[in-house]
Amino acid sequence: MLDLRPVGYLIGLLVASLGLTMLLPMAIDLYDGDAHWSAFFFSGLISFLVGGLVALSCHNARASRLTLQQTFLLTTGVWLALPLFGALPFFLGATDARVVDAFFEAMSGLTTTGSTVFSGLEDLPRGIQLWRGLLQWLGGIGIIVVAMVFLPELRVGGMQIFRSEGFDTFGKILPRATEISSRISVIYIALTLICALAYRITGMGKFDSLVHAMTTIATGGFANYDASFGAFGAGTEYVAVIFMFLAALPFVRFVQLTAGSAKPLFRDSQIRTFFSIAAIIVLMLVLWQVMVMGVRSEEGVRKALFNSVSILTGTGYASADYMLWGGFPVAVLFFAGLIGGCAGSTACSIKVFRYQLLFASIKVQIRKIQHPSGVFTATYQGRKIEDDVLSSVMSFFVFFMVSLGVLSVLLGLTGLDFTTALSGASAALANIGPGLGDTIGPAGNFASLNDTAKWLLAAGMLIGRLELLAVYVIFTVQFWRA
Repeated sequence: MLDLRPVGYLIGLLVASLGLTMLLPMAIDLYDGDAHWSAFFFSGLISFLVGGLVALSCHNARASRLTLQQTFLLTTGVWLALPLFGALPFFLGATDARVVDAFFEAMSGLTTTGSTVFSGLEDLPRGIQLWRGLLQWLGGIGIIVVAMVFLPELRVGGMQIFRSEGFDTFGKILPRATEISSRISVIYIALTLICALAYRITGMGKFDSLVHAMTTIATGGFANYDASFGAFGAGTEYVAVIFMFLAALPFVRFVQLTAGSAKPLFRDSQIRTFFSIAAIIVLMLVLWQVMVMGVRSEEGVRKALFNSVSILTGTGYASADYMLWGGFPVAVLFFAGLIGGCAGSTACSIKVFRYQLLFASIKVQIRKIQHPSGVFTATYQGRKIEDDVLSSVMSFFVFFMVSLGVLSVLLGLTGLDFTTALSGASAALANIGPGLGDTIGPAGNFASLNDTAKWLLAAGMLIGRLELLAVYVIFTVQFWRA
């Protein structure tokens, strides 16, 4: 019989820890003399007590190793429980948000999606601005650990190809998670502080620098202003581009770099491909700005660079309303959002390595057609791609496209128009942030959507952040019989 206590113990600890982090925005509101501090106090108290009691009740079932079923349940359970409790400050008075809006914002934060239902962001209490940034920052480091520890073990979407990437402790889920978390955390915190300092140098205020550094390194996209990065100067945009790029690279390469080994960083074909894709997208948008729109200023080039990198990495910041650029740039940005960054980063979407594996398989199939008697093998970074990896990647692509279609249809049934439904489904599943159109585009938000659409989109964020199959598998009969 499936023992849920080890799962409950770990989730309880994480919920209690989330409650403690609510003391930070509470302290900010107390310092500012804002009465909303009490929302964080009671939310933190509830989270700490509930999480602590659950952990204590399951304490006698702690395990150094988890079964496959327990690992699947833990991965999904964490990303469901934390948004539930993370939504409490929004609901209990910090913003007077309704349940659906509070949960949507918390899920968007922890999955680093960046879609928001709030308007007048610059007028929100600093405590709530910090809380939105903290949610994304915690979600960012959390997804790195999940991508490097759990998904390879669960053989989700071809991630098993990274089993021995830098941490060869196969089968020891919890010790491996502890080891990776400690080493990644140092790098993650360092990048955040350096990013905050760079923002400060370019003219951001101290508080804005901290919050935007957290949401940049998490490639989350929550901003303190309705205009997003349109509220800042040119230097700040260039800084954001640099750190969005860094956050979209595999963090294991940073660990290896700090250990004195730089070769893996420069030899990683996924990184080279990622930068090549980014260069092509930026070049296309810059040429469009210059040749079609007649924009030949530094500003036009900068806006094309910033917004393309923001969408490609899944950060979701905006420094201009690119819906006004024309149909071609909008189409390019839509498909760029379906590419994403590198595996093992805070970036989201399908990921570059899956496209590499897909095209390697297609190349082999074409050569087999041309030379029926030949023997050809698909390779990735000089290694043979095993059949189970290719099968897993193909399954991921199929499930992603089917999920995108189903979610788009369901959103359409709630009354949304085609553009809003399709781009909203894409923004949720790929965890991009803004959609397309006047409603949920870069100049809008998700506040005006109906409640059913918001629940569907929140579910899409969860499913997309955990690479689809990690969630879908727990709804199969075979999973519970195993």
